[in-house]
Amino acid sequence: MNTEDVLDIFREAGALLEGHFILSSGRRSPVFLQKALIFKNPRLTEIVCKALAEKITAAGIQPDVIIAPAMGGVIPGYETARQMGLESMFVERVDGEFALRRGFSLEPGTKVLMVEDIVTTGLSSRECIAAISKATGAEIVAGACIFDRSNGEADIGVPLISLAAKRFPDYDPNDLPPELADKPAVKPGSRGLS
Repeated sequence: MNTEDVLDIFREAGALLEGHFILSSGRRSPVFLQKALIFKNPRLTEIVCKALAEKITAAGIQPDVIIAPAMGGVIPGYETARQMGLESMFVERVDGEFALRRGFSLEPGTKVLMVEDIVTTGLSSRECIAAISKATGAEIVAGACIFDRSNGEADIGVPLISLAAKRFPDYDPNDLPPELADKPAVKPGSRGLS
């Protein structure tokens, strides 16, 4: 499965949006990948996560467990783990920082694959990886995502395997092109919601 195949799935789900969007990073873009519209559909979720699991396996990555950042990574983390025959856990924010909760625990040396939905700057991935390392002493073997909006430029501190990668335009909110500045901004993501 290549990037255009993945974009076709986003199109099929009505999840490739155009307008003026505030990304989780605070940057602005005329394109938003509303992955929740894919993840509400078990058939589409299985298609993309099975392809991601196959890509991870083909890369020689052999984790013991998958951990994802809540909220957006929970479903793809779970389904990718299911495809690989692994357990799935997630970190969630406690006082603004990711932490393992709900009885989730890891032994030191456990090989962890961090799975995300979308990577743009890599901030959530880095925060997730830092929380896992800090709390457990587990070994983060790699990260993986359904879509890498940075097209390979985001540094998450470990190798990143993406099912699809494409750089969409994004802008500093104080330096918008006129065609974007003339449209009202929408924040469809969850970071910073109260």
